[in-house]
Amino acid sequence: QVQLVESGGGLVQPGGSLRLSCAASGFTLDYHAIGWFRQAPGKGREGVSCLSSSDGITYYADSVKGRFTISRDNARNTMYLQVNSLKPEDTAVYYCATVDCDEKRGPILGESYYWGQGTQVTVSS
Repeated sequence: QVQLVESGGGLVQPGGSLRLSCAASGFTLDYHAIGWFRQAPGKGREGVSCLSSSDGITYYADSVKGRFTISRDNARNTMYLQVNSLKPEDTAVYYCATVDCDEKRGPILGESYYWGQGTQVTVSS
């Protein structure tokens, strides 16, 4: 079964950290550029970060630059998003996906992509 499964979300206080994981099954993740999106209540989807498959291109939205880090472990067929110094405005459902990664425009969903079910991140005191 081809799928992406996220984990690692939760409730955290402002300034806290989480590591979001996205495990791929049924296909080889290292052939794909990877990305993370988020959607907050009442807002549109935002491309947060992406990482190319082979040439090292990365992208971070201005709102998360310096606080979030995207990575991949091809041996584990898993991608990660380390989220630090969290703010209440980071509260959203976070989704992982296979994408086209543009260093200026960020993650782009192509004609064919895989998409996870989402993990909730809530930042609140």
